[in-house]
Amino acid sequence: MALPWTLHGDGKTVGAQEVVGPGERLSWPLTIGIGSQHVVAMFGATFLVPLLTDFPPSTTLLFSGVGTLLFLLITGNKLPSYLGSSFAFIAPITAATTSAGMGSALFGILAVGVLLALVGVIVQLTGTGWIDRLMPPIVSGAIVALIGFNLAPVAKANFEKAPLTALITLVAVILCTMLFRGILGRLSIFLGVVAGYIAAVFFGEVDFSRVAEAAWIGLPPFTAPANPFENPAAVFGVLPAFLPVVLVLIAENVGHIKGVAQMTDAKVNRLTGRALLADGLATMLAGFGGGSGTTTYGENIGVMAATRIYSTAAYWVAGIVAILLGLSPKVGAIIFTIPDGVLGGVTTALYGLIGVIGVKIWLDNKVDFSKPVNQFTAATALVIGIADFTLNAGTLSFNGIALGTVAAIAIYHLMTWLGRIRRTA
Repeated sequence: MALPWTLHGDGKTVGAQEVVGPGERLSWPLTIGIGSQHVVAMFGATFLVPLLTDFPPSTTLLFSGVGTLLFLLITGNKLPSYLGSSFAFIAPITAATTSAGMGSALFGILAVGVLLALVGVIVQLTGTGWIDRLMPPIVSGAIVALIGFNLAPVAKANFEKAPLTALITLVAVILCTMLFRGILGRLSIFLGVVAGYIAAVFFGEVDFSRVAEAAWIGLPPFTAPANPFENPAAVFGVLPAFLPVVLVLIAENVGHIKGVAQMTDAKVNRLTGRALLADGLATMLAGFGGGSGTTTYGENIGVMAATRIYSTAAYWVAGIVAILLGLSPKVGAIIFTIPDGVLGGVTTALYGLIGVIGVKIWLDNKVDFSKPVNQFTAATALVIGIADFTLNAGTLSFNGIALGTVAAIAIYHLMTWLGRIRRTA
């Protein structure tokens, strides 16, 4: 069977202004090198999610790789993207595992995947216009921001367990961001974790006992989602915390696709429905087997912007490498040795950055905060999310992310509707 890529030039050289398109590839040694670079770019963020949620890292890596390959197949090898662990799942997973166990969290991930896949089918049939109307920039920015800021107490708790190690990690992240350029600058989170880890080893905070016991090769641990009919109150009770994540995944996917389209070809926007469907199916697979939900990764889009190489062949390499890493229990054991202090330092920056991404959405779209509708939409949603308001309705519990998301959508559309009535009165 012929491979779906044509060789770019001689496959060995790329001019300074040349672009390697999604349907092209370089020589296989160079393609493997570019694909490995994508693995490095996604690794820092992807392994942090299972580490912060106590999910098996090797399982998450495996489903990340499988999800990426599935994504490439469904989008016909025309949309270069990597599916890594989504940080939007951290808060609901943490809440669900604490109250009802890992099985309930996996059921929540599975439900999000099903809903996202359905949205993908609808978008494929109807287009993305209704998404833009439901979540204009003021709303989508508020939702993304409140998810990041809602996690601040988690970062604080880890930071206080080993303040010196956490501070070293945080400073290392900042210094790497400022001092390095290109791919090293984009890996500042990963490099900061490495620096903090070395400090933690020096301070005697790392336990290597599980690493020695782990096998080099083997299947990762798989966990099935909870049966909702055995304990419906506990299992269905986690859904209010998970379902708002769908809105974040939609916003992330649509934003990333627009970014890729701007760098490659505007026709890529036509694949939005397929991309949402693929991400939904990948998230469903992860929920079935014990991995975290996925999303398209901005880190890898950054790599493409820096290299001007958009070949989907490199992403096949990245996905296969991630699967191989997931089949090494020792890799998972090494990741789990990262101590609380390192996590506290890196998440202090990381969760804040998630919040700032929401602010960036406002800035990029020139949201006018002199308008009351934008002021109240953002202000109310952020306070609800940051303070983590909770509403209990029978067996259901709605956390700050769920309530803040509903508030952002409801306030914006209610005030917009009332404004129209006042103008026509």
